[in-house]
Amino acid sequence: MATGPAVRVSDVVVPAIFDPYMQNITTEKTAIVQSGAVVVDQDLSDKLQGGGLTFNMPSMKDIDNEAEDIMTDDADDVYGSPPYTASQNSAPKKIGSLNEIAVRMSRHQSWSSVQLARDLAGKDPLAAIGNRVGYYWARRRQAAFIAMVTGVLADNDAAPSGSDTHLQFDLTFDASGSGFQQGVTEFSATNFLRACLTMGDSQDDLGMIIVHSVVYHKMQVGNLIDFVADAVNPNAAAVPYFLGRRVVVDDGMPNTGGVFDTWIFGQGAFLMGVGTPDTPSEVERAPRAGKGAGQDILHTRVKWCLHPVGYKYAVASPASGGPSNAATTGNLAHLDSWSRVYPERKQIKFARLKTRES
Repeated sequence: MATGPAVRVSDVVVPAIFDPYMQNITTEKTAIVQSGAVVVDQDLSDKLQGGGLTFNMPSMKDIDNEAEDIMTDDADDVYGSPPYTASQNSAPKKIGSLNEIAVRMSRHQSWSSVQLARDLAGKDPLAAIGNRVGYYWARRRQAAFIAMVTGVLADNDAAPSGSDTHLQFDLTFDASGSGFQQGVTEFSATNFLRACLTMGDSQDDLGMIIVHSVVYHKMQVGNLIDFVADAVNPNAAAVPYFLGRRVVVDDGMPNTGGVFDTWIFGQGAFLMGVGTPDTPSEVERAPRAGKGAGQDILHTRVKWCLHPVGYKYAVASPASGGPSNAATTGNLAHLDSWSRVYPERKQIKFARLKTRES
């Protein structure tokens, strides 16, 4: 039964209102951002508003942990009266510089009014469309994040070359073995803590975990999960924690032949920039579609930069729209796309556990 004029996408998608609404939902619904593993960086966001596919992020190295001088009163010359005796004069140390390189990601998706028809029937069509689109981009951002970490780990599994400073496999504890052994190869608190130990005395910096649902099931069966009420919204679903670390479940996590990755992150291990495309959203009217019935198509665009702290994007000539999530040359999940520039393992606030599950 008709209740009034049909609501069209173009009737409710007012860009000035819809664009920030969609972006806010995208950020709020991204679990890796909520957990603190990824921190929104204003400098990266500002860089996205300018030109360029890659962005240099120079910084100074930490001071080396070298032994200090032991002072003495046994001077064999007077300071200021050359020649000096090198063995009795302090030798000033120097501090070096580093250059991380981040890469732009420019992406687009569209939906037709046929796909959005049910949402348009809601009491608040704008909110219904915004939620759907926002959730979509939140999932795609998380997929890009998983692809990027996959590439960083592929680099770490390979022998270092050129200026890459990593020690092969130093991000990973591999408990998977050659075949399943109950209590040995599967996820356990012991194996988890061994992965954290790759950070040495900085292991307490690791506060968030991403697991596949198969591993999460193992954690639940072993009664290893604590559910904590959301501090901001007590009416929201309780948040799972393991040994004081927030747990995020995502079936996009790498797994092959029963071997599963579990990733453990510290606060701010990754940075994120969020830019605003010139036209973040627009509605296209296709009057000839449906033999003249017409069709609305909603286009949305995003500009992101996801960056692993301590690394550089190592591809000299990235694609014009930035890398895809693929594991092919030049893209996020490929080993040659990333090169570590931070010299110390402890500076990389990230660890991986590999387990074999039954």
